[in-house]
Amino acid sequence: MMIKLYTDAASVAIHPKMKQQPSGAGILVVQNGHQYPFKQKVTAVDNHEAEFQAAIIGFQTAKTMATSDETVMFFTDSRLVADAVGKGVTKHYPVLTDELLALQDSFALVVTQWVPDHQNMGAHRLALQALHQQGQA
Repeated sequence: MMIKLYTDAASVAIHPKMKQQPSGAGILVVQNGHQYPFKQKVTAVDNHEAEFQAAIIGFQTAKTMATSDETVMFFTDSRLVADAVGKGVTKHYPVLTDELLALQDSFALVVTQWVPDHQNMGAHRLALQALHQQGQA
């Protein structure tokens, strides 16, 4: 069996001196021909951190849906996240990288693929929806 996992984040910098900014995470899981969309509000220092959070939430979600022998095709439009997973380390987000890699270890195989923005529109739209819900209860 295989799961396709698409993640993306959307952030808005409100003021340069703010330490945190509202962001949205979009996750699209495709399993057995069915699409499962998820979106969540997150708070991050910058969009890169939000991208890591989206990937972590995505793998947490996939973990609840998968069996232990499942293969995951992971698609992200964040070069930083894709490179961190490929190298197993990143300079600026080591804690988030470690958390993401630990989640990936739950699966038999994870294949990470960087994709351009236009190939990640499902997750992107979900991230924008979550971001726009920031001010709503």
